[in-house]
Amino acid sequence: MDAIRPRRTRRRNSPPLAAPQIITGAKRLIPTYDLASEDRLDLIEARSDQLLKEIGVRFVDDPEALRLFHDAGADVQGERVRFEPGHLRQILRASALPSFTQHARNPARSIQIGGDNVVFGPGYGMPFVRDLDNGRRYGTIRDFENLIKLTYMSPWLHHSSGTICEPTDLPVNKRHLDMVYAHLTCSDKPFMGSVTAPERARDSIAMARIAFGASFVDQNCVIMANINMNSPLVFDHAMSSAIRIYAEANQCPVIVPFVLGGATAPVSMTAAVTQAYSEVLVGSALGQLARPGSPVIFGNFVTTVDLKSGSPTFGTPEAALGSYVAGQLGRRIGLPLRCSGAFSASKLPDAQSMMESVTALQAAVMSGANFVLQSAGWLEGALTMSYEKLVMDADYLGSLHIFLKGLPFDDEAFAMDAFGEVGPGGHFFGCGHTMRHYQDAFYDAVLSDKQNFETWSDRGSQDMVQRANQKWKRDLEQYEAPILDPAVNDELLSFMAKRKEDLPDTWH
Repeated sequence: MDAIRPRRTRRRNSPPLAAPQIITGAKRLIPTYDLASEDRLDLIEARSDQLLKEIGVRFVDDPEALRLFHDAGADVQGERVRFEPGHLRQILRASALPSFTQHARNPARSIQIGGDNVVFGPGYGMPFVRDLDNGRRYGTIRDFENLIKLTYMSPWLHHSSGTICEPTDLPVNKRHLDMVYAHLTCSDKPFMGSVTAPERARDSIAMARIAFGASFVDQNCVIMANINMNSPLVFDHAMSSAIRIYAEANQCPVIVPFVLGGATAPVSMTAAVTQAYSEVLVGSALGQLARPGSPVIFGNFVTTVDLKSGSPTFGTPEAALGSYVAGQLGRRIGLPLRCSGAFSASKLPDAQSMMESVTALQAAVMSGANFVLQSAGWLEGALTMSYEKLVMDADYLGSLHIFLKGLPFDDEAFAMDAFGEVGPGGHFFGCGHTMRHYQDAFYDAVLSDKQNFETWSDRGSQDMVQRANQKWKRDLEQYEAPILDPAVNDELLSFMAKRKEDLPDTWH
């Protein structure tokens, strides 16, 4: 990590966290799309109650989770837990937060999760990376740092994600330390920690305590965790323990089923949504039992598979419909919603990838998502993180910021003075109203080509992927690390060195 040299500032005793200014991400001023009627939502809840009572959920190798549910009144038989109708909703309504702030290291970048706020974060969990120059390859810590830097420089990405790619050049049991360090030094936006083993979850929170202060972390959310259960209806020890560890520390687990219609759920999207809703209720309730009032996010990941090959498919109409209903269920239970991002099965940042990603992102926005993880860079069904697609998707997210604002209806928006100035048959290019707004009237997509054909041809006939390739390289050349207290940096490095010394390297 010698390549990371964060700029230094005053010691931690200065008040970096006092009276933070909250940046809410994009503000939703348009309505959500409610697909299902109230009676149909009632029916989903009833079928979910039936599923949780008759089938239940299995917790593997986690006696503490079983104890918490038993003490709360659930029916625990071995590793199987069953619930009476309405029991989990009662637990959540008693203490779960409808919204919360995730504080960033830079207070001006803190975000509000919930309400009318929409927060975008890039991809998560990809073992491979791709760029136009070097093709597809395993990710490294240098790729990880580069992708965090590009996310940091985008005004349209409010969150830094977590495992933005796997740094496969580092030992499996130690790489989480370097990933959290990169989030804390290459960026000062909010981020996610590790969940792949209990000790890695604890290390992530320990490093957050170093960066923010232990007492601040105990009372405020500064780190989130992406929890994927083993659908259908199984929580393995890594995931259930991570839920408890983050919740006990007052940090936020994002409870996300991995629901593939036809594979980890029935082919019926109605059944898949019902299953996902049930799994989210269980995981969210576990966090509340570990620490009532700790933040939690209702996660939605429901898509389809190609029934001829078994491969996951993305940007499909069925998945979009499922997202709309998931949004309604999340609002009904009163939890912030995480929904689909820029999903695609395409291997390249091509027309297929953007078509599928735009479909998924539009569904996320219209379903009412508050946190859109995986909103930039995703390729190949979450196997590959693309440098070019990261900046292409981020450019599109800029247009979604405008879309979410809706249309204004004040006097300036009706522009009656412009009609009076121009009159019948004129043009509005140079009128006063146009001159007042020409710089911000329309979203100016950075990567879209607006030249005439001759100029475009003379300048190399570049397509969007080539322009994106130039942009991310330019951004990295212009990157400057955010300020970091030198005492904090030294303490982080000391913690990492001690933890690495205590652990033998493992590569699987």
